Amino acid sequence: MGAGCCREEEIDFDAEVELSHFHLLRSVGKGAFGKVRVVQHKRTKIIYALKYINKAKCIKMRAVENIIQERRLLEEIEYPLVCNLRYAFQDDENLFMVLDLMLGGDLRFHLERQAFMKEDVVKFYVAEVSLGLNYLHSKKIVHRDLKPDNVLLDEKGHAHLTDFNIAVHFNERKPLTSVAGSMAYMAPEVLTKQGYLNSVDWWSLGVIMYELLFSKRPFRGKTNVQLTHAILHDPLQFPDNVYELVSRECIDCLKRFCERDVNKRLGCGPNGLEDIKRHPWFKDIEWDKLDTKQAKAPFIPDSKRANFDATHELEELLLEDNPLKAKKRANPNQDLSELSKEMRMMEEKFLIYDFTKMCRRSYYINPPDRSVRRRSERSSGSTTVDRMMNNHSGATSQLDNVDTDPLNIQHPSMVKLPHARTESDLTAVGY
Repeated sequence: MGAGCCREEEIDFDAEVELSHFHLLRSVGKGAFGKVRVVQHKRTKIIYALKYINKAKCIKMRAVENIIQERRLLEEIEYPLVCNLRYAFQDDENLFMVLDLMLGGDLRFHLERQAFMKEDVVKFYVAEVSLGLNYLHSKKIVHRDLKPDNVLLDEKGHAHLTDFNIAVHFNERKPLTSVAGSMAYMAPEVLTKQGYLNSVDWWSLGVIMYELLFSKRPFRGKTNVQLTHAILHDPLQFPDNVYELVSRECIDCLKRFCERDVNKRLGCGPNGLEDIKRHPWFKDIEWDKLDTKQAKAPFIPDSKRANFDATHELEELLLEDNPLKAKKRANPNQDLSELSKEMRMMEEKFLIYDFTKMCRRSYYINPPDRSVRRRSERSSGSTTVDRMMNNHSGATSQLDNVDTDPLNIQHPSMVKLPHARTESDLTAVGY
């Protein structure tokens, strides 16, 4: 008699996806208005990363449009070297996105423990990230926040792009002008506000390459002003014994990624990725095996080490007033006209997604000319972030951490979740 009351309610997996379809495992990260947990699908037993955002905090942070844009963009993309969206849904309190879980940790995690990386390891990561960026750019998407924290390794050591909080579609007819990203990795054309496209991602890749090789960034400054000056004007400097550490081909490739002239920057020419593939540094890379992940990675993460921040789970257990749990919607047939503008927007635009039942689609419309651009932006949301940034009078220009934190002059909706840590014996992951 007592046992019957504890029986788990039967789940209809053929119905729309909801939180009850997942086992909630370790709480692994939190941000200003969102958190990350490891979850397991109850039917398939596959483990994922669950990113969930509190609706009330999302509204308070004026982040609604940006969260919807991120969710829409993630539905559009699917590539082996990207952390892909698998499910999206909501309840009365939260918005949920279920993503691929990477068990190998992010490049920041490994860099902090290795001091520097061997040239062949860095080459492998640069090649795989190049393929990921090329895929995004083919979809007219620029990442804008590429850095070691946002490159995740799987258990076999393959590199994946993640964190599309400030990614946005670009259009050659209307270059982006907003200053967005993490300042130490920003390209000169972002800081000068003269307009930019996907070229900024290739610059950021060059900065990452330098940092992985030499354990420091190529451009540094104690203040925003000093760092901006360094990015715009300082020459690339290398250790005196640089050619004892890495090959000449490596340095040439690095210089070409960190080229201030966009027209000369590696990856930005009319041949795009092909110029990267043909560079002598990559002569031993089997490109056709990379995007299928058939190539063997030179570094395999140790999956037995516990490298997560346990404080997130303690906070969930001891300090959380409203711990996450599956809840039925109070009024699933509620009249949306009774809701606030922001709540109605989330109900109408943060749509259900289930990769097992739905085809991926794009919400982006590339406007053919100026006469339809304004209407296209409204319908697609493709430049929502930039419109918000350009129109938001309350933006600030203060940086708490010049080197690693996303720039605070961007709209408050561009708040990043810190990189998450996996459950028990898994290495670090970030989303």
